[in-house]
Amino acid sequence: MKTQIEHNGIVVLTEEAAQEVSGSPLWNDDLRPTTRQEHSWKGINFATLWIGMCLCIPSYTMASGMIALGMNWWQAVGTIFLGNVIVLIPILLNSHAGTKFGIPYPVFARLWFGDKGAHIPTLARALVAAGWFGINTWIGTKAIDTLLMASFSSWGNLPGHTAIVFVLFWLLNIGIAYRGPEGIKKLSAVAAPVVGISSIILLIWAFTNAGGWGPILETPSKFETTGEFLKVFFPSLTGVIGFWATLALNIPDFCRYAQSQKSQMVAQSLSLPITMTVFSFIGIAVTSATIVIFGQAIWDPVQLLAKFPPFVILLGTIIIVISSVTINVGANVVAPARAIENLYPKRITFGIGAIITGLFAILLQPWYIMSNFGNYIFGWLGTYAALLGPIDGIAIADYWLVRRRQLHLKELYKPNGRYNYANGFNKNGVYALIVGVVIPVLGLFIPPLRFLWDNAWTFGLFIAIGVYTYLMKNDQSVLKEGEYEQITLFDSKHNSPTEIAK
Repeated sequence: MKTQIEHNGIVVLTEEAAQEVSGSPLWNDDLRPTTRQEHSWKGINFATLWIGMCLCIPSYTMASGMIALGMNWWQAVGTIFLGNVIVLIPILLNSHAGTKFGIPYPVFARLWFGDKGAHIPTLARALVAAGWFGINTWIGTKAIDTLLMASFSSWGNLPGHTAIVFVLFWLLNIGIAYRGPEGIKKLSAVAAPVVGISSIILLIWAFTNAGGWGPILETPSKFETTGEFLKVFFPSLTGVIGFWATLALNIPDFCRYAQSQKSQMVAQSLSLPITMTVFSFIGIAVTSATIVIFGQAIWDPVQLLAKFPPFVILLGTIIIVISSVTINVGANVVAPARAIENLYPKRITFGIGAIITGLFAILLQPWYIMSNFGNYIFGWLGTYAALLGPIDGIAIADYWLVRRRQLHLKELYKPNGRYNYANGFNKNGVYALIVGVVIPVLGLFIPPLRFLWDNAWTFGLFIAIGVYTYLMKNDQSVLKEGEYEQITLFDSKHNSPTEIAK
């Protein structure tokens, strides 16, 4: 029996195959493959998703840390652009699997770790995402709280005012996340143009009132030699890559809804690196202008907004809330919610997973973590990049090098199927992950090998690719010619039979 149909690069289960595995403990309505009709996201939806996620306070202030370390403005902007171009590569490679087979990240992970072992990479991603969820909720809370105090003098005297804002903002994030990716799609469509236009208005205001770009754009680099620059450049580059290393893993959660490979690839390739680079430059340019206008460099857009009239503060607060919710829900809730759901698909829904993610984020006490924002943000990015780099490498190696983009979709939902490996665990994936993490970590303890840690994501990724590909040679789970159980259809213009689908 044919179990899957491929039409114009999109593979779906036949109705008979879907019905056969719908009773499996590995199947529920959120984790199942998308139907052909559900592949409804156009390129504009992916563009607005990324623009909405990029236009956030951490992106705005990202370059400030690099400038504080001695870079000039174009070195900082160049580092940000290069880092986003690099992380775009695994994003697009993993997007292909989500688009072609319509599967979310936890199901994708069953390919390389087994149906039980998949909890290792998905929960690792979930832990990082939950941490970011707490951090971004706290950043948004502080922004709203600051703007409320600037607007209402009595607000700061209210006992527990910050805690009140945190609870309300947390509930708003969870409420939107509970609606799932389709709710995020609608939010992004609003957030991207609103925040984008606001950023341009802010840039025009800064240039006009400062009578130019200001002193930061004229300040030279503090590095006298190339060696001095590279010591700062590589850790900064790893931090930039780490910023979106999380989405590089769970991008199938969104691309499973893509109309075509071309639409999602073009949209993501243009929107991610360009938006991050331009928005970082706006942050630098506006901050440079604040030195002229206010006599000090104001890197935090919230602190800057507090200097405006009340009506502008109100509008700015709304915009910051929209921006914070967009990145938080899109980047930091979908992956952990899916991972938690995958623990018990028949009982845990995506909405329940989102609530559990929010509760776990509170337990991480982001207000304590963020008490040292500068050191934490770079340490945080670099540390989890060392963990996620090897997982990215395993995902890429499995799909592109080992399986060559062919898999048995129905078997991903069978507890004792082709991708069960040894009692649900693919030991080759575990070994590749351990090696990919341990080697870069040596750079923390052996000074001559420090370059391994400074580039932990990159080294971990390529090490894991090599180890996993070698270990998976001739693995029994890899499909051979004739095992596809697939009907391949084409548009009528290709003169191929389409009557088979009927």
